[in-house]
Amino acid sequence: MKKSLLLIMILVLVSAHALMAGTPKDTLVMANRIDDIISLDPAEIFEFTTAEYAANTYDRLIGYDPDNVSDIFGVIAEDWTIDPDGMTYHFNIRKNIVFPSGNKLTADDVVFSLRRVIKLDKGPAFILSQFGFTPDNVAQTIVKTGEYAVRIVVDKPYAPTFFLYCMTSTAGSIVDQKLVLSHEKDGDLGYGWLKTNHAGSGPFVLKSWKPSESLILDRNDTYWGKKAALKRIVVRHINEAASQRLLLEKGDVDIARNLGPDDIKGLAGNDKIKVRTKAKGAVWYLGLNQMNPHLSKPEVRQALKYLIDYKGMESSILDGKATIHQAFLPKGFLGALEETPFSLNIDKAKALLKQAGLENGFTVTMDTRNSEPTISMAVSIQANFARAGIKLEIIPGEGKQTLTKYRARNHDIYIGRWGPDYMDPHTNADTFARNPDNSDDAKSKTLAWRNAWDIPEMTKQADAAVLEHDTQKREQMYLALQKQHQAVSPFVIMFQDIEILAKRANVNGFILGPSFDSNFFSTITK
Repeated sequence: MKKSLLLIMILVLVSAHALMAGTPKDTLVMANRIDDIISLDPAEIFEFTTAEYAANTYDRLIGYDPDNVSDIFGVIAEDWTIDPDGMTYHFNIRKNIVFPSGNKLTADDVVFSLRRVIKLDKGPAFILSQFGFTPDNVAQTIVKTGEYAVRIVVDKPYAPTFFLYCMTSTAGSIVDQKLVLSHEKDGDLGYGWLKTNHAGSGPFVLKSWKPSESLILDRNDTYWGKKAALKRIVVRHINEAASQRLLLEKGDVDIARNLGPDDIKGLAGNDKIKVRTKAKGAVWYLGLNQMNPHLSKPEVRQALKYLIDYKGMESSILDGKATIHQAFLPKGFLGALEETPFSLNIDKAKALLKQAGLENGFTVTMDTRNSEPTISMAVSIQANFARAGIKLEIIPGEGKQTLTKYRARNHDIYIGRWGPDYMDPHTNADTFARNPDNSDDAKSKTLAWRNAWDIPEMTKQADAAVLEHDTQKREQMYLALQKQHQAVSPFVIMFQDIEILAKRANVNGFILGPSFDSNFFSTITK
């Protein structure tokens, strides 16, 4: 009798455990690397993880179809018109949007949000300031013309899609003015509070963020559009790909975002797990700081481009996660250059180093995020640099550590990814091929600035391309700019990203866009 009772109890416990296995039906649990998060304020967000966060918690004036980026449509703005001068935009704001706080979204919130980006002048401010907006003139150039009407006046008649695409960026996120200002301290426009809090109108709201640990979003049940299918999104920081795979196979996470090629191959034949891929606009590159006397030599810059085993890394370390690409505009963008003139050529690299008077090589450091595939890429690069006499010291660190150092121009070489901020070609031309002010206190701190590359003539060419209204002429201008960039720049552009997402078979509806700020959770079902 006792044995039977014990057996029954064991069976009950086992059954209960089986029922509890996996993640909750109304919750998506995702394994991802989120150690790049520095701030949750959309006026400061400039990283992959937070761009995706903002896409799901904030609305922008307008958006675009992730599968057809030329299809631009209203989000917070119902519609818009452009005056014949090509400089004045009028937006009509939806009247049915209410923030989670209960505050109505009006023209005041739109005007406040856009002005706030300019006034705070954080990393992404250039996306708006490039249209001539300054703290001194936003009161005249970004104005409310009615309770639900906004007028924005730019400084030049740019190609219209250029300005509209910038409004789809994270910097165009609209915040709850009353809520943000209720937390203002010493005139900071709520910046101190919003770095770790939320004030958007998107389909999800912030539940909690624990740095390098977790990010939790809850469904916004007051959302003005179609409500999210799931109640909660839990993003767990899992640095190791092998750990992500194990959790996915056990059912402890629903999605793994950073699996390596071997992990993907190891999942083949597992009918409980499906793999999705999506070409992204992000490019992998090396940034060579021109304040380093060796890296500032033109021959050295070109030599390093011949010391990368592009094909080897594409087929092994990056197997399926990226494709060779050597120009600053990703495939899929207007004017993208698809020529790949560089390959591993030790003899050519040595000859170039000899021309630079460095035939005996030199020592240099490279700041590297301490996760895969970045570490393995760095090791491959280190080995091939050594073949030409260059001693490369790898300095590993968390994403936010390496980014902070890079943004302060305190690196020699930086290895990383750059994703477009919006879908117009100027997004990458502006950062890789423009540096209007190379001084330490410059307002526009582009990638060219981070690498101290002073390029007044190339900057003029990029400025001219963004004003060209003829699409075919504009395309040719970007092609020419990229060819020149390949020949002289301190950027070793190597690959274009392919996002690989492994998911449990019962998970569907995750929208993967061409950029990380067009990845959407609200349609996910289980």
